[in-house]
Amino acid sequence: MRRFKWQAAFPVVALALFLAAAAQAKQERATFAGGCFWCMEAPFDTLPGVLSVTSGYTGGQKKNPTYQEVSAGGTGHAESVQVVYDPARIGYEKLLDVFWHNIDPTVRDRQFCDVGNQYRSAIFYHTEEQRRLAVTSKEALAKNKPFKGAIVTEITAAGTFYPAEEYHQHYYRKNPLRYKYYRSGCGRDRRLKELWGSAAGH
Repeated sequence: MRRFKWQAAFPVVALALFLAAAAQAKQERATFAGGCFWCMEAPFDTLPGVLSVTSGYTGGQKKNPTYQEVSAGGTGHAESVQVVYDPARIGYEKLLDVFWHNIDPTVRDRQFCDVGNQYRSAIFYHTEEQRRLAVTSKEALAKNKPFKGAIVTEITAAGTFYPAEEYHQHYYRKNPLRYKYYRSGCGRDRRLKELWGSAAGH
Protein backbone atom coordinates (compact mmCIF):
# COMPACT_ATOMS: atom_id res chain seq x y z
CA MET A 1 0.00 0.00 0.00
CA ARG A 2 2.83 2.39 0.83
CA ARG A 3 4.51 1.55 -2.44
CA PHE A 4 1.31 2.44 -4.31
CA LYS A 5 1.05 5.83 -2.60
CA TRP A 6 4.66 6.65 -3.46
CA GLN A 7 4.17 5.64 -7.08
CA ALA A 8 1.01 7.73 -7.28
CA ALA A 9 2.75 10.72 -5.77
CA PHE A 10 5.86 10.42 -7.94
CA PRO A 11 4.36 12.14 -11.02
CA VAL A 12 3.29 15.04 -8.82
CA VAL A 13 6.80 15.37 -7.40
CA ALA A 14 8.32 15.12 -10.86
CA LEU A 15 5.95 17.78 -12.17
CA ALA A 16 6.82 20.11 -9.30
CA LEU A 17 10.53 19.69 -9.98
CA PHE A 18 9.98 20.28 -13.69
CA LEU A 19 8.01 23.47 -13.06
CA ALA A 20 10.64 24.74 -10.62
CA ALA A 21 13.38 24.10 -13.18
CA ALA A 22 11.34 25.79 -15.90
CA ALA A 23 10.81 28.85 -13.71
CA GLN A 24 14.53 29.00 -12.96
CA ALA A 25 15.34 28.72 -16.66
CA LYS A 26 13.28 31.84 -17.36
CA GLN A 27 15.40 33.93 -15.03
CA GLU A 28 18.30 36.00 -16.31
CA ARG A 29 20.66 38.43 -14.60
CA ALA A 30 21.70 41.96 -15.44
CA THR A 31 24.33 43.88 -13.49
CA PHE A 32 24.76 47.66 -13.53
CA ALA A 33 26.85 50.21 -11.66
CA GLY A 34 25.59 53.77 -11.41
CA GLY A 35 27.09 55.29 -8.31
CA CYS A 36 25.40 54.79 -4.96
CA PHE A 37 23.55 51.48 -5.13
CA TRP A 38 20.77 52.84 -2.90
CA CYS A 39 19.71 55.04 -5.81
CA MET A 40 19.95 52.31 -8.44
CA GLU A 41 17.59 49.83 -6.79
CA ALA A 42 14.38 51.85 -6.99
CA PRO A 43 14.34 52.42 -10.79
CA PHE A 44 14.38 48.66 -11.45
CA ASP A 45 12.43 47.42 -8.45
CA THR A 46 8.93 48.09 -9.74
CA LEU A 47 9.41 47.18 -13.39
CA PRO A 48 7.05 44.40 -14.54
CA GLY A 49 9.12 41.29 -15.13
CA VAL A 50 11.85 42.20 -12.63
CA LEU A 51 11.97 39.49 -9.97
CA SER A 52 14.56 40.93 -7.60
CA VAL A 53 17.13 43.70 -7.25
CA THR A 54 20.17 43.26 -5.01
CA SER A 55 22.75 45.85 -4.02
CA GLY A 56 26.33 44.67 -3.99
CA TYR A 57 29.89 44.92 -5.22
CA THR A 58 31.50 43.67 -8.42
CA GLY A 59 34.40 44.34 -10.75
CA GLY A 60 37.13 44.13 -8.11
CA GLN A 61 39.86 41.80 -6.89
CA LYS A 62 39.21 41.20 -3.19
CA LYS A 63 36.97 38.32 -2.18
CA ASN A 64 33.98 39.07 0.03
CA PRO A 65 34.62 42.81 0.33
CA THR A 66 32.83 44.84 2.99
CA TYR A 67 31.14 48.17 2.51
CA GLN A 68 33.92 49.90 4.45
CA GLU A 69 36.56 48.39 2.18
CA VAL A 70 34.78 49.22 -1.05
CA SER A 71 33.78 52.74 -0.05
CA ALA A 72 37.36 53.46 1.01
CA GLY A 73 38.57 52.57 -2.50
CA GLY A 74 41.37 50.24 -3.48
CA THR A 75 39.47 46.97 -3.93
CA GLY A 76 38.53 47.72 -7.54
CA HIS A 77 34.85 47.00 -6.91
CA ALA A 78 32.00 49.22 -8.01
CA GLU A 79 28.83 49.67 -6.02
CA SER A 80 26.36 47.81 -8.23
CA VAL A 81 22.93 46.30 -8.49
CA GLN A 82 22.13 42.85 -9.81
CA VAL A 83 18.72 42.55 -11.43
CA VAL A 84 17.08 39.14 -11.80
CA TYR A 85 14.37 39.28 -14.45
CA ASP A 86 12.05 37.21 -16.60
CA PRO A 87 13.08 37.80 -20.24
CA ALA A 88 9.61 36.72 -21.38
CA ARG A 89 8.17 39.75 -19.58
CA ILE A 90 10.89 42.37 -19.90
CA GLY A 91 13.76 42.64 -22.33
CA TYR A 92 17.37 43.53 -21.62
CA GLU A 93 16.95 46.54 -23.90
CA LYS A 94 14.39 47.99 -21.49
CA LEU A 95 16.74 47.48 -18.56
CA LEU A 96 19.48 49.28 -20.49
CA ASP A 97 17.14 52.18 -21.19
CA VAL A 98 16.28 52.50 -17.51
CA PHE A 99 19.96 52.30 -16.60
CA TRP A 100 21.05 55.09 -18.94
CA HIS A 101 18.36 57.48 -17.75
CA ASN A 102 19.39 57.03 -14.12
CA ILE A 103 23.10 57.82 -14.44
CA ASP A 104 25.44 60.53 -15.64
CA PRO A 105 27.38 58.73 -18.39
CA THR A 106 29.67 61.71 -19.05
CA VAL A 107 31.97 61.41 -16.01
CA ARG A 108 34.67 58.94 -15.06
CA ASP A 109 35.09 57.45 -11.61
CA ARG A 110 32.25 59.34 -10.02
CA GLN A 111 28.49 59.78 -10.00
CA PHE A 112 27.03 63.02 -8.72
CA CYS A 113 28.52 63.79 -5.27
CA ASP A 114 30.20 60.39 -4.90
CA VAL A 115 33.78 60.40 -6.16
CA GLY A 116 36.07 57.43 -6.76
CA ASN A 117 36.45 54.36 -8.96
CA GLN A 118 33.98 52.54 -6.70
CA TYR A 119 31.29 54.91 -7.99
CA ARG A 120 32.01 54.51 -11.70
CA SER A 121 29.19 53.79 -14.12
CA ALA A 122 29.36 50.43 -15.86
CA ILE A 123 27.40 47.71 -17.59
CA PHE A 124 28.59 44.25 -16.58
CA TYR A 125 27.36 41.84 -19.23
CA HIS A 126 26.66 38.16 -18.50
CA THR A 127 26.29 36.86 -22.07
CA GLU A 128 27.53 37.73 -25.53
CA GLU A 129 24.01 38.86 -26.40
CA GLN A 130 23.98 41.27 -23.46
CA ARG A 131 27.35 42.63 -24.58
CA ARG A 132 26.06 43.17 -28.11
CA LEU A 133 22.92 44.93 -26.90
CA ALA A 134 24.89 47.09 -24.47
CA VAL A 135 27.35 48.19 -27.17
CA THR A 136 24.49 48.88 -29.58
CA SER A 137 22.63 50.96 -27.01
CA LYS A 138 25.76 52.96 -26.17
CA GLU A 139 26.43 53.66 -29.84
CA ALA A 140 22.82 54.70 -30.42
CA LEU A 141 22.95 56.98 -27.39
CA ALA A 142 26.17 58.59 -28.63
CA LYS A 143 24.36 59.54 -31.85
CA ASN A 144 21.14 60.76 -30.27
CA LYS A 145 22.07 61.99 -26.79
CA PRO A 146 20.36 65.19 -25.59
CA PHE A 147 23.61 66.47 -23.98
CA LYS A 148 27.07 67.42 -25.25
CA GLY A 149 29.42 65.34 -23.11
CA ALA A 150 31.02 62.15 -24.38
CA ILE A 151 29.76 58.83 -22.98
CA VAL A 152 32.45 57.19 -20.86
CA THR A 153 30.42 54.42 -19.18
CA GLU A 154 32.35 51.15 -19.41
CA ILE A 155 31.01 47.87 -20.75
CA THR A 156 32.80 44.87 -19.32
CA ALA A 157 32.29 41.19 -18.59
CA ALA A 158 30.55 40.39 -15.32
CA GLY A 159 32.59 38.76 -12.59
CA THR A 160 31.69 37.65 -9.10
CA PHE A 161 28.90 39.70 -7.54
CA TYR A 162 28.99 40.05 -3.76
CA PRO A 163 25.70 41.10 -2.14
CA ALA A 164 26.08 44.07 0.16
CA GLU A 165 25.25 43.98 3.84
CA GLU A 166 21.58 43.55 4.67
CA TYR A 167 21.08 47.10 5.91
CA HIS A 168 21.91 48.37 2.42
CA GLN A 169 19.27 46.23 0.69
CA HIS A 170 16.24 48.32 -0.37
CA TYR A 171 17.49 51.23 1.70
CA TYR A 172 15.09 53.56 -0.08
CA ARG A 173 12.18 51.62 1.41
CA LYS A 174 13.64 51.02 4.86
CA ASN A 175 14.78 54.62 5.39
CA PRO A 176 12.74 56.79 3.01
CA LEU A 177 13.48 60.14 4.68
CA ARG A 178 17.22 59.58 4.90
CA TYR A 179 17.22 58.29 1.34
CA LYS A 180 15.42 61.36 -0.01
CA TYR A 181 17.73 63.66 1.94
CA TYR A 182 20.83 61.90 0.58
CA ARG A 183 19.53 61.85 -2.99
CA SER A 184 18.63 65.54 -2.88
CA GLY A 185 21.84 66.58 -1.15
CA CYS A 186 23.91 64.64 -3.66
CA GLY A 187 22.32 66.55 -6.54
CA ARG A 188 21.32 63.39 -8.34
CA ASP A 189 17.87 64.43 -9.51
CA ARG A 190 19.04 67.90 -10.48
CA ARG A 191 21.83 66.53 -12.68
CA LEU A 192 19.61 63.84 -14.23
CA LYS A 193 17.13 66.54 -15.17
CA GLU A 194 19.94 68.56 -16.80
CA LEU A 195 21.05 65.54 -18.82
CA TRP A 196 17.79 63.86 -19.75
CA GLY A 197 15.05 66.45 -19.34
CA SER A 198 11.60 64.92 -18.94
CA ALA A 199 13.05 61.43 -19.61
CA ALA A 200 15.22 61.56 -16.48
CA GLY A 201 15.01 58.63 -14.10
CA HIS A 202 14.00 58.91 -10.50
